[in-house]
Formats: sequence, C-alpha cells, structure tokens
Amino acid sequence: MAPQPVSDALDEVTRQRLKQTELQLSLETTQLMEQLEQTHQGQYGFAWGAMLLHGLQHWQFWVAAAVLVLLLGLLWWLRKRSHEPDHSSGEESSSSNNEQVKVENERYDFVGFLDKHIQWQVQNLASQSETAKKLMDRFVLISQKILAESFSLVLQPAIGVGSSFEGWNPCEKDITHRMLVPLKAPQGYSFHLEPDTAQELPGRGFHIRVQPECTCSGEEPTGDVLCFLHHPEQEWRSDEVTNFFDHLCTDHYLDVEKTACWFCHLMVSAWSFFLLSRSQPLVMLPSRRSCKFEVRNCRQKILTFELIFGVQQGDSDIFVTSETSPDAVFTPSMMWFESCAVAEVKFFRHVAWKPGSYHLHCLHLCTRILLGYSFSTYIMKTVVMHLMASTPQSGWRRRHFLLRLGEIMRYLGHCVEERCLNHFFFGNENVPEEIVLPPGFREAEPLNLFQHLVEDTAAHAKALRDFDKLKDKLARLLIYGKR
Repeated sequence: MAPQPVSDALDEVTRQRLKQTELQLSLETTQLMEQLEQTHQGQYGFAWGAMLLHGLQHWQFWVAAAVLVLLLGLLWWLRKRSHEPDHSSGEESSSSNNEQVKVENERYDFVGFLDKHIQWQVQNLASQSETAKKLMDRFVLISQKILAESFSLVLQPAIGVGSSFEGWNPCEKDITHRMLVPLKAPQGYSFHLEPDTAQELPGRGFHIRVQPECTCSGEEPTGDVLCFLHHPEQEWRSDEVTNFFDHLCTDHYLDVEKTACWFCHLMVSAWSFFLLSRSQPLVMLPSRRSCKFEVRNCRQKILTFELIFGVQQGDSDIFVTSETSPDAVFTPSMMWFESCAVAEVKFFRHVAWKPGSYHLHCLHLCTRILLGYSFSTYIMKTVVMHLMASTPQSGWRRRHFLLRLGEIMRYLGHCVEERCLNHFFFGNENVPEEIVLPPGFREAEPLNLFQHLVEDTAAHAKALRDFDKLKDKLARLLIYGKR
C-alpha cells in the first residue's frame, strides 16, 4: 500500500505500471461494489437498524469496507499523481513546444529565404566576376601587342571595381561588371595631376597634364633612343607624337571623352582577335566617359561591361578616373575625378575577412530596399564599411545577422538626424593599414556625404520621412518576406 515515489516526468514503463495498477484496483472496487450490492439486496426488507446490527455481528463486513476505502483513496492518489501533474506539465510543455516550433519555423523560413535569394546571388556574382576578369585580361594582353610599336597610352591589367566585384549587388538582374583600366603615359612622357581649384563640381576634380620627362642616363644614348625633354628639335616619331596629342588630348591635357572614343575603337579591333568573336559578337553601347559593351557567353547569357580609365596616385589605392558624379549635370571633358573604388574593393575582398562572414549579406539585403528613397547604394555601403571597421569579424556570423541589420539601420538613422555621414577614407583612423592611401588622407578633414542635408532643410525633412518608411519596409521584408 506504500507506492514508490515517482517524479513529475514519468517514463513509459512507469506509466504502463500505473495503468495496470489502476485497472486492477478498478476491478477489485467493482467486485466489492457488487458484493455490497448483493449484501444490500440480501438484506432488503429488513430495517436499517437491523442491517447495521447484522453487520456488527459479522466482522467481514468491516474488513471489506475498510479495504474499499483504502482502495478508493489509493486510486484517487494514483490518478492525481499520474495524470494531473503530467497534464499540467503537458500543457506547459505543449505551449512551450508550440512557441518554440513557431519561432524555429519562422527562423528557418527566413534562413531559407536568405540562403536561397542572397547566398546564391553572392556565389553567382563571384563566378561571373571571375569570368569577366579573365576576359578583360585577355583583352589587355591583345591590346598591348597591338600598341607595342606605337606611341600611345600604355594599358595596365584591369581591376574589377564596384558592387559585383565586392561581392554584392543591389539588382537581381542587369548586372554590370565595372572594371578600371589603369593608364600610363607613353614612353618619354609622364602624367601630372593638377587639382581643380574651382571646386564647382561634386567630388575632387583633377586635370591630367601630359608632359615630357627626362629619360637621359649616365651613358651616352644609342640609336634612336633620345630624350624628348632635352632634344625637342628631333623629328623622330614627331608624326606619332602629334597624332597622340590631337586624338587624345586637349591643350596637352588628357581628354576623357577622346580617350573613351579611342578605347572603344581599340576594343573592337582587339575583339576580332578572339577565337569566339564570330559566335559571340561584341555590341557597343553609347557612353561619353567610359567604354560600355555587351557580349554573350557560351550559354548565350548577356554579360554587360563598363570600362573606366584612371591614373594611379603614386603607389596608393586611390585613382583619378573618368567616372563622374551622378549628381553632376555637365562635366567638362578634361575633368577627371578622384575615386576610392579600388580601395573599396580591397577593403571588402582582401582585408582578412574570413569565409562565413555575413557582412555582404547585410549589404546585399539593405541595398535591395533603397529604390525610390533618398539614399543611394553608396550611402548604405559607407554605413556598412564604418560598422565593419568598428565591429570584430566574429560579430558578423550568421547568428548575428539580424543584430547587424538593426545596427545598420540605427547608424543610418543617427546620421540622418545629425545630418552627418563621413566618407570612409577621408580623415578616418579606422581604415585598415592594408589600404594604401595618399599622404594626408588619414589626417584630412572628414568629408560629409550628408552636407546637402545641412544646406537644405526640405531635403533633410524628406530624408527623415524616407528613413521611417525604409525601416517599415525592412521590417515587412523580414517578417512577411514582402517589400
């Protein structure tokens, strides 16, 4: 009659044993009730007092009654012990499990969306970018052979820049592979960068002056190798030099539009040397300050390229390029602009970011929702770069994805409220040492990318409204998977 203590969480064996005990007690109780009923029927017709007196005279009655009470009590206790706690625990466990399953389903649904729509894009971009880089390497090699015996610009290996080479892309389709082709001056000449003092256009503008340099050595020159600076009277290659300045320069300054036109003709000539030029025809696209074209790959998929040209500032990762500011209405053809595109690619791809980091996923998702708002993809990229420089790499794992998204939006919101978002490379001591910057860059006065919000209160008010809408849009995307 003294059962062994059991815990609230009963195992299967204990449950079966309790059920058997319960069944046995129920049978015994039924038998006793039948005996009592028979006894009651047998004594029917006698008075109540006589029945009690008869019961007192038979001790078996009291034993049976005592056993019945004990069995009923034990049955009640076992039911309470085996069913009530389990039922309560089951309800709590069921509720907890339901909530956990719901959270896990939402979590895995979102992770599935992330892996399907973002991870695939990142991997696809890496594959396409590698193909584009190989194609341009072949083009530069052929072009160098074509220009080997002529007085012309010297092409350097192309450098992939922009979102597709950084590992993210704001558009699901229509990916443009942008590449920078570094230029060097012809033999006997050099490029000198002259800053634009007027500063009437967005960005830091430069003029590139082409001037002769001294190539004299300690030894006496032999053959036709003469210094243009000290032998201006020589007629050697004078026609080629004149042709160079006429077709590529304006008043001894390298002309962007003339250079783009010359490069497009060179591209068509070099493409004819490709083995697949007939099956994969080159389609040139209109552009004033770059070389744009399309080509089909072996799978008949169209690849779009945009080649920009630039001159390196010393040995740094900063170039002066043909790329212009999107805010500029008109740009003079002799104006070149300072660009950090190469430094940005180096920051995203080569500054010790380990596999498994989700910084590209964050940038990929945040830039997808910017269409129709006041913020450009470069603004969002700048925000992410600032956070990448201040947050350890261990904090950009998959499990931190939502946390990092929240920080990105809070950082952007703070910058909008304060009307200040500093350029990442100007006056920023957090720029990694692997990024080679020109002298004075780190110590320079920070460049505010939100300066227009300081000067225009209406633009600032619109930016605040757009930011609120942007937060709601991101929340809908994360919760419902809809924008």
